[in-house]
Amino acid sequence: MQTVLFHDIIFGPIKSRRLGISLGINLLPTDGKICSFDCIYCECGYNAQGKGSGINKREDIKAALEHKLQEMKEKGEVPDVLTFAGNGEPTLHPDFETIIDDTIELRDRYFPNAKVSVLSNATCISKETVFNALNKVDNNILKLDSAYTETIRLINNPNVRNYTAEQLIENLRRFNGNLIIQTMFLRGQHNGRIVDNTTEQEISAWLEAIKQIRPKQVMIYTIDRQTPEKKLEKIPVHEMNAIADRVRALGFDISVSA
Repeated sequence: MQTVLFHDIIFGPIKSRRLGISLGINLLPTDGKICSFDCIYCECGYNAQGKGSGINKREDIKAALEHKLQEMKEKGEVPDVLTFAGNGEPTLHPDFETIIDDTIELRDRYFPNAKVSVLSNATCISKETVFNALNKVDNNILKLDSAYTETIRLINNPNVRNYTAEQLIENLRRFNGNLIIQTMFLRGQHNGRIVDNTTEQEISAWLEAIKQIRPKQVMIYTIDRQTPEKKLEKIPVHEMNAIADRVRALGFDISVSA
C-alpha cells in the first residue's frame, strides 16, 4: 500500500519539476501519513497505512531546518525554494502559522533569495491562522483537481464528507489572486469507476473556476511516480499543452509538467 514516505523532517534538496532546487520540510510523521485527503495518486500512499508516531514539534522543525541551512551554506549549496510538503497535509499542523514565521526568519538569515513554498490540498484554508500563514509565503500552491464535487470525492477522497467544490472555489477566491493553483490531470479506473478529469465537461468547468479564482499562476501536471491506485495513466504531453493553451488564452500564466 505504501509508496514513498519522507523519513526525515528535512529532506533533499531535490530537483523539483515545478520549483527548481527544493529543500523539503515535513511537518508530519516520519513513519506514517496524516492527511485530510486520501488521493488515489498520492506518492506517499493511502492514509490506511497509519499515522505513525505523530507530528513533528515546532522546535524540532526549526532546529532541523537551521542545521540543514547552515550545512548548505558551508558547502556552497543554494536552494531555489524551501518547500512544505512531506507525508500529508502540512496545514494540519496546529503550529503551522508560527512554523511559517520561523521558516521565513531562517530563510532571510541564510538564503534571502530563496522562495518559501507550501504545497497544500486547500482543505484548511477556511481557518484564519492557515489563511494568514499562506498569505505570508512566496508560493502559496493550492490544489484544485476538479470543479466538480463528485470528481473531487473520487480522486481526492476528502475526509469531510460534506466537502464541496463550490465551497473550495469560494475559499480560494478569498486570496484575491495571491495563490498558485495546482492541478493533477489523470485517467484510469478506481474501485470499478472511470476516473478522467480531462473530458471537455471537466476542463470547461475547471477553466471557469480558474477565471473566478484569478490565481497569479497555474501549475498542471500528470503522474510521474508510483501511485497507490495502479489503474491510472499519465496524460500525454500534447494533451497537457492543449489544456495549457486554453489557460493562456484566458490571460493566466501556466507551467506544464508532463
